[in-house]
Amino acid sequence: MPTHSETRFLPYPPDKLFDIVADVAAYPEFLPWCVGARVLKREGNVVTADLMVGFKMFRETFTSEVTLDRPSRIDVRYIRGPMRHLQNHWLFSPKDGGTQIDFFIDFEFRSSLLRRVMQPLFHEAVRRMVAAFAARAKSMATEAGGKSAPQTS
Repeated sequence: MPTHSETRFLPYPPDKLFDIVADVAAYPEFLPWCVGARVLKREGNVVTADLMVGFKMFRETFTSEVTLDRPSRIDVRYIRGPMRHLQNHWLFSPKDGGTQIDFFIDFEFRSSLLRRVMQPLFHEAVRRMVAAFAARAKSMATEAGGKSAPQTS
């Protein structure tokens, strides 16, 4: 599969965005194609979790180790599941009263059938995932009575 990297500015503090990405158990509430999540273990700043993803007739579960370096970085290490490999990280940098997010993902399914189905959809799927995290941040800021965007004059 190809890789995808994306840089985005969001008008929220790094720690708030970090907390949304770090809350793996909440992914099924807002993340497209995530139909289940289960935290298996927490040890210090490392979370081991299962994610179940579903798309059309496919349902796959994979296990990963998520290393949390609050509030600046999250790294995901693939442990087991339907992939040949998975590399993923999020970087959160304070910028202009908000946060610059740098997102990177590279993965490949073992199954040639899954690769053929997912390859044409890969970049759009990842863009939607990143957009879902941004929408979650906006929703949580609104619920908390926070500003959805910084005030400018």
